Amino acid sequence: MILRRAAAHELGSILDFWAVAAENDNRPVDSPAAVDALHQRDPDALIVAVDGEEIVGTVIAGWDGWRCHLYRLAVAPSRRREGIGRALIDAAERRFRALGGIRADAMVLDDNADAHGAWSAGGYRRQAEWSRWVKPLRS
Repeated sequence: MILRRAAAHELGSILDFWAVAAENDNRPVDSPAAVDALHQRDPDALIVAVDGEEIVGTVIAGWDGWRCHLYRLAVAPSRRREGIGRALIDAAERRFRALGGIRADAMVLDDNADAHGAWSAGGYRRQAEWSRWVKPLRS
């Protein structure tokens, strides 16, 4: 297995992967245009774990020049508990440190208990002082 930035030709496969491996409730649907826009703006942000030609994990390590945000940590259901998620988080943290980041946050659904364990194992803690406020920009 290797970790690397996603290639433009893989974006459709990543969307297919997320449909199976990622938490998709309570969030806007991912679109080819949105993933392409991310890749165009910051091609290093989308990190994939691949085993041969197969995508087995992803994470988006978003950096806005000030803050470090983690999204779409996903591991193939058949490959969970092999350390792939931990390796992806480590790769994202290396990226953030190289960019000058000092703290990372992760978007995790409250009822995704499996994800809570993975993030806790990586040293992340729920921050009780904050609530996320959202407003859809498209109807």
